[in-house]
Amino acid sequence: MKQINIAVFASGSGTNCENLIKYFAARECAHVALVVSNKAEAQVLERAQRLGVPAVVVTKAELQQPDTVLPLLQRHGIGFIVLAGFLPLIPTYLIDAYPQRMVNIHPSLLPKYGGKGMWGHHVHEAVKAGGETETGMTVHWVTPQCDAGDIIAQFRVSLSPDDTPDDIAAKEHVLEMEHFPKVVEKLISHSSL
Repeated sequence: MKQINIAVFASGSGTNCENLIKYFAARECAHVALVVSNKAEAQVLERAQRLGVPAVVVTKAELQQPDTVLPLLQRHGIGFIVLAGFLPLIPTYLIDAYPQRMVNIHPSLLPKYGGKGMWGHHVHEAVKAGGETETGMTVHWVTPQCDAGDIIAQFRVSLSPDDTPDDIAAKEHVLEMEHFPKVVEKLISHSSL
């Protein structure tokens, strides 16, 4: 089986990105070959560089330009894209270029607490305000609609009434660290890329 080059798109601190880089460094099926962020100050860029993975900034405006993004991905031989806390909506041309080869992680059990404005701490605050007894993470295919793609996998964790949004975030993050790379590996291993 040919090794697949993964691009990770992230906007923030990059803990999921770092986890994916380390996980796939020990796998034969794939490796993270490129990290893309829309924010020059994002900590994910430092994490990638420290781990020896090329990292680039693609602004929100540049993301809308196929002549900028597609050649970048082609230069790195990208066969699969993982969104790991990437905030801009992905343009249709990019989804069309990577059909069933682009996934996103979301910090709730979709369809609850998804859509525009529902990212990071906003999600955990909404879960708390909603009085939920459980939360979790969802991995789904990327579509032109925010958080609306078919669900690939979900993992759950129980919540207590005393949990703060920070507690909820910490519990959900444990699930991301444990399961996200395995889901990506399974998708890549069972696909016809």
